[in-house]
Amino acid sequence: MKRIVTLVLVCVLCSCQKKEVKGEEKKCPSGKEKKLEMYQMSEMAALMEQMYVDNKRVKERIQKGDTIGQFPEHFLKIYTAKFTDETENDLFFKQKAKDYIAAQRLLYSDPENLTAHFNAGVDACLKCHESKCGGPIPRIKKLYIK
Repeated sequence: MKRIVTLVLVCVLCSCQKKEVKGEEKKCPSGKEKKLEMYQMSEMAALMEQMYVDNKRVKERIQKGDTIGQFPEHFLKIYTAKFTDETENDLFFKQKAKDYIAAQRLLYSDPENLTAHFNAGVDACLKCHESKCGGPIPRIKKLYIK
């Protein structure tokens, strides 16, 4: 994600920087100066990034046969974290958030069926992202334990 943001910033900087051409200033093709703003993740985006990292670690632990520890309480911030676009925090999202937390709690409470419960948690992510923000779907699918 950081690489993409950096690449976009470099492209914008290269395409809109002032250059001296025979004593004249050259501007962006639109003729307007653009003010660069650094992308700031919303609380929800940052939480989802953290949940992805946590789930990637859990996947590795399950595959190695290690214990996975306790339910990460910070996952509960899914109910209160601020969105980039607050209209996305609708009834659909709230239900999918409950489904995700239920899947995660089951994963941490039933060590006998870790793979099945883990994949159910990944399913919960996908069901929401298929209707809301589809961008991370390919990345989420890589979490499945086969």
